[in-house]
Amino acid sequence: MPTVRALAKAQEDGYDLVEIAPNVQPPVARLLDFGKYRYDLQQKAKDAKKKQKAVTWKEIRVTPKIDDHDIDTKIRAAAKFLDDGDKLKVTVRFRGRELAHPDRGRVLLLQIGDKLKEHGIIERQPLLEGRQMHMIMNPVRRDAGGAAPAPAGPARPATPPPIAPRPVTPGAPVPAVPAAARPTDGTHPASAPASARPPAPRTAPTPRAQRPA
Repeated sequence: MPTVRALAKAQEDGYDLVEIAPNVQPPVARLLDFGKYRYDLQQKAKDAKKKQKAVTWKEIRVTPKIDDHDIDTKIRAAAKFLDDGDKLKVTVRFRGRELAHPDRGRVLLLQIGDKLKEHGIIERQPLLEGRQMHMIMNPVRRDAGGAAPAPAGPARPATPPPIAPRPVTPGAPVPAVPAAARPTDGTHPASAPASARPPAPRTAPTPRAQRPA
């Protein structure tokens, strides 16, 4: 209907004329309460924002000569970060001549990752950047009960299919078959009674050549 008529209809019914699809021809409008409509849009935006979980980064810093007691404290803090669902960045700082032995920092980072294997997995292996070596870890995904998924066990071997009986040519030797694999219905020659077995064919004697007198 024309816009003037639509406005008059909206005012008569006590509603607002809200344009829903302005880019189509003709434009689409609805008669509704604009305040309630705007409130519903805000609620939908809030619900969508609640479902989105922002990724939070946490970092712990250690040195190649860190004490065992200090590293236990760092590991407890890192486990708490991973259990909360945060990504973890473990950094080793090299000072002075410590940079001449980067393998010590790599071994230290891998030891930390091994101690945190129940809380997170290593996403990026230790990487040296300048005078620092970094390692990235992701939290372990847990089920609704809060338990980590159990590792899959080894696959069980499939049951071998039963051995099908083979046709036996009369006079041919019977193949040896284990007693457990022989059918019990008498279809295999070895399990059939002697009276039911086919007789072996007889061969004619070979004629001998006669010697001259």
